[in-house]
Amino acid sequence: MTAATVPALTDAEFEREFEALRSALLAHCYRMVGSYHDAEDLVQETYLRARRGIGDFEGRSSVKTWLYRIATNACLTALQHHSRRFLPSGLGAPSGDPDAPVGTDSTVAWLEPLPDAALGRSGGDPAAEVVERDTVRLALIVAFQHLAPRQRAALLLREVLGWPAAEIAAAMGIGVAAVKSLLQRARVRIAEVRADQEIAEPPDSARDRELLDRWISAFERADVRDLESLISSDFSLEAAGHTTWFRGLAVCLPFLARRQFRPAGQLRMLPTRANGQPAAAGYLRQPDGSYRADHLTVLTIAGGKIIKVTNFLGERPVRDTGLPATMIGNRP
Repeated sequence: MTAATVPALTDAEFEREFEALRSALLAHCYRMVGSYHDAEDLVQETYLRARRGIGDFEGRSSVKTWLYRIATNACLTALQHHSRRFLPSGLGAPSGDPDAPVGTDSTVAWLEPLPDAALGRSGGDPAAEVVERDTVRLALIVAFQHLAPRQRAALLLREVLGWPAAEIAAAMGIGVAAVKSLLQRARVRIAEVRADQEIAEPPDSARDRELLDRWISAFERADVRDLESLISSDFSLEAAGHTTWFRGLAVCLPFLARRQFRPAGQLRMLPTRANGQPAAAGYLRQPDGSYRADHLTVLTIAGGKIIKVTNFLGERPVRDTGLPATMIGNRP
């Protein structure tokens, strides 16, 4: 084989590069589509598209840039079917009645949590892994959902990956002027959305774990007084799948006490993390004495208080974190 026919990327090199970037590509796809399971499918689609096109890779860009380009376009194709995922707070105002019926809507494309266990699995750059977690926090993912897909892609490639406008233009098949227009509109829209959101503080592992442990203890004991000491005055509570959500102590505490607390021994919770935030997996006691996964609770923290709780219902979000679907007593 002459030098002219030597491929720019061998099969072994491709496999090695792809595996090193897998978790970062997952985070990128998740930021684009707001669904962990769709993001996993899109990473696989990226792999297949790249594998088929490996012979066309000429080394004019890095393998990393080439793979992100493929992943971005795979996401844009997927977003032609539904371009936005929701949490209840994106559907309307909070209810002022703690006894209000909790509505459901199976036709809504609900936002999904991203387990921290899915990130940084390939032993990559620790600094890059921190960025991955900081840029998948729930409030940011919600904000990204307010952008049109191409605005979302341009903003993520520029602000998260640091690509220049010319590189973004090449990846998206548009002109540099069009990229700059997309970025301008995306930044304006993000600023509008973020102005209406709770702004969480940067993660603090010791503080976060202390608040999480206290939340778990208060919830397992159904202790409303302890719970009140942990949450802010404008605390809000929502669950993906429910169209009704609540805000403020006067509403949230009665709702929790009357409708969420379980008798002692009926609920067990295990600490975990999702979206770079502290989280708790909730298990409900079954007639045979075992506990089955019921929901995943993600905490948003600011000012040393829990300012928001987002619940993701069912056992699947729990299993996605790597925790089991059932446990005996306090042991998985």
